[in-house]
Amino acid sequence: MAGKQTAIGRSINTRLRPREDVFAEMRDVLLETYAVNDAMNQLILTQLDPRAWRSQLETGRRGGRTIAAIFAHLHNCRLVWLRRSAPDLKCPVALDPDRCTVKQTAAAHSDSGNQCLRMLTDALSGEADRKVTRFSRGSWTRTWPAGASMFGYMFSHEAHHRGQIIMLAHQLGYRLPDPAAYGSWQWDRHWKQQGFPRRPR
Repeated sequence: MAGKQTAIGRSINTRLRPREDVFAEMRDVLLETYAVNDAMNQLILTQLDPRAWRSQLETGRRGGRTIAAIFAHLHNCRLVWLRRSAPDLKCPVALDPDRCTVKQTAAAHSDSGNQCLRMLTDALSGEADRKVTRFSRGSWTRTWPAGASMFGYMFSHEAHHRGQIIMLAHQLGYRLPDPAAYGSWQWDRHWKQQGFPRRPR
């Protein structure tokens, strides 16, 4: 057993890389992942049946967001993060959940997604003089140091609501076509469409 452990240890050691290289690759992967995040949203927006945009479930109770309102919420949350965490970056205009069109929403998401990517790029740079050092999700909760948890929160928040949108469209009777409903999971395709030289890693 001891001999096997030594062999395994030697094998692992041959694959070790300088810490800076590992950090740089992990940072790049997180940024690439966030860059395709908006592509996932845009895919749904292009495939969504227009009749589902403001439809509401007949539950007998008032309340519950429409798909339009969920997309507006995603965009407007990004604006909160930008204003509170990266005030030096230009903040796009907010979306009105009761009036925004699909076209307006797609354009707004593109703008806020690009600005959030710029914010994350600075936050994950590791540079001593970086401007984004704290991540604020809003006045309702505590502020975090800017870093990998910041990325995790931003991405998982949108993934959560994408799932809601896909389920709501199905419940409304306007099921998304498979390329949109399952397209979010085709990460290799997203990386290629974004022009990244390497696949997810």
